[in-house]
Amino acid sequence: MKLALLIRRSSNQYGVPKLHRFSSVPDIKLHLNKAAKLNNLKHATQIHSQIVTTNQTSLGNINSLLVVYAKCGSIKHAVLLFDTNPRASTSVVTWTTLITQLSHFNKPFQALTSFNLMRTTGIYPNQFTFSAILPACAHPSLLSQGQQIHALLHKHAFHTDTFVATALLHMYAECGSMSFAENVFDQMPHRNLVSWNSMIVGFVKNKMYGRAIGCFREVHSLDPDQVSFSSVLSACAGLVELGFGKQAHGSIVKRGLVGLFYVKNSLVDMYCKCGLFEDATKLFCDGGDRDVVTWNVMIMGCVHSQNFEQACTFFQDMIREGVKPDEASYSSLLHASASIAALAQGTLIHCHVLKTGHMKNACVSSSLVTMYGKCGSLFDAYGVFGETKDFNVVCWTAMITVFHQHGCANEAIELFEEMLKEGIVPEYITFVSVLSACSHTGKVDDGFKYFNSMAEVHKIEPGLEHYACMVDLLGRVGRLEEAWRFIKLMPIEPDSSVWGAFLGACGKHGNVEMGREVAERLFELEPDNPGNYVLLANIYTRHGMLEEADEVRRLMGINGVRKETGCSWIDVKNRSFVFNVNDRSHSRTQEIYEMLKKLKELMKRRGYVAETQFATNSVEGSEEQSLWCHSEKLALAFGLLVLPPGSPVRIKKNLRTCGDCHTVMKFASEIYQREIIVRDINRFHRFINGSCSCRDYW
Repeated sequence: MKLALLIRRSSNQYGVPKLHRFSSVPDIKLHLNKAAKLNNLKHATQIHSQIVTTNQTSLGNINSLLVVYAKCGSIKHAVLLFDTNPRASTSVVTWTTLITQLSHFNKPFQALTSFNLMRTTGIYPNQFTFSAILPACAHPSLLSQGQQIHALLHKHAFHTDTFVATALLHMYAECGSMSFAENVFDQMPHRNLVSWNSMIVGFVKNKMYGRAIGCFREVHSLDPDQVSFSSVLSACAGLVELGFGKQAHGSIVKRGLVGLFYVKNSLVDMYCKCGLFEDATKLFCDGGDRDVVTWNVMIMGCVHSQNFEQACTFFQDMIREGVKPDEASYSSLLHASASIAALAQGTLIHCHVLKTGHMKNACVSSSLVTMYGKCGSLFDAYGVFGETKDFNVVCWTAMITVFHQHGCANEAIELFEEMLKEGIVPEYITFVSVLSACSHTGKVDDGFKYFNSMAEVHKIEPGLEHYACMVDLLGRVGRLEEAWRFIKLMPIEPDSSVWGAFLGACGKHGNVEMGREVAERLFELEPDNPGNYVLLANIYTRHGMLEEADEVRRLMGINGVRKETGCSWIDVKNRSFVFNVNDRSHSRTQEIYEMLKKLKELMKRRGYVAETQFATNSVEGSEEQSLWCHSEKLALAFGLLVLPPGSPVRIKKNLRTCGDCHTVMKFASEIYQREIIVRDINRFHRFINGSCSCRDYW
């Protein structure tokens, strides 16, 4: 009855040509093929009606209809057709067709249920059935089901079939179990190119790039195809292995494969990720057809190379050439806009996304959340998140990260708890944001609870980013000895992020001895990072150890390390205005400094006292004056001068904002009744009515 209603609704519509009665089986096949090519569901249901009417419901026609319904995008019609036709359940071919389509439509549980039902009816799976059900198990959460299917393969003696074994090793690779995949591969009596390609693809997917290249070297004698080359180029991109990448490029040219979309896209991606942006651009522009994936690879290559404006230019060129952007195009472009905090451009892209109907895509939604977050608009980010219907872990993680970046650590933790209640499984990066949020709120117990749950509950091995967050968490609350012991007990070698977090804590709490020892380790790990030298020099300076501070600065000179010059910028009417320390190059310099003088007077009436410990490179006696020449203060004064009353002042800075500037922003937000948003290298500070979103815990 349900299927009859579906057919009636789909076929009794205007605009569908009336079909003649079928005179033969080839006639039916012809019309079914036509419906499949056109993806015309109405056409397919009308053919189905005539098949039923003319009593031509053979198993062959049922199988063909199952495939056609799936190609028309309606797995619901396919399942109902199978369920309402008694003859369907008597054929292993029909069962296999149904399982294949369910796997293809990413319905693994329905596929597994159908597989089990087939076995209970006395129908034995063949090699094609096993090849159909294995892709349904290709997810880490379904590894145990995949292993059960593996056991059945041995029982039915299909484990030696090359086609089945290839599907099996692919399943293990998708589940992240490359050791199992290798065992299957090693036991295969016969291997073809598809088997080798599956291993190479599996190694790449699991970021075992060196193994992928090694596997490709072995397959080179089997005449590798476009899949082999595209996969090994991805491995070269992951390892930044330019030498072998160029060798692969030479082999591709010899075999005449460079014109294939799949190969050309991988070449462009490899050159971008290996730092040869000009070579990638030349390859991209060297004639030939370019599909949307080619454009996407080039745009993402621009983003990877930090050519964000060029990414926007390529997007406009793509539109002009008549290529319709897809979800990946918009996600990449939003990434570019977020990186340069171009709110106006990001908002324009949002309008395009709404017009083209891509808002339903979770990847685009999460990119919009991230873009608004990085552009300083927390309200818009949360608005997009609230309107998203198809939540996945990426969307949740994006919003948690935005809350954390904007100093709303409590909200980030609350959202994480809500995500867990919804049954969403957190990922590696989710925990980085949550642990960082705990660090910025001093929630030590919660931090350790989430950290321990990674391995114990979610089976995620903590990485260096997570250990750095925990060190930062302990360091911020002054538990330096405990943080030191935590580092010593780490199962992996601590890197510069871990020691850097500890050095920052030593600076905050004034522990000179620990700070010196940690800084020396960092000088070995990253001798070219000026931040470590500056942090140690500042620790010495604040404790009156001026000779030691000068010695650190001399060491910087010997090593050729220069402190990055602080600069801030502010966007006014789609134009960016950049300010350096002591900047007097602006056409309205006199007005800017007069505004700062006026602001300082108003603040002093309210109790402001300059925090001169942040004037580390000033001549004695001029500390307060130098503080009022910091770049973010100059940008603030300019914003107050030119932006309409009541509108937000959005400032970006390339370094961490200092404590005195933080205090000034709080006063200014209250005096002028403005929302002031400062994005520094670490996070956002939202100042409203004399308070900051970080609650002065940063």
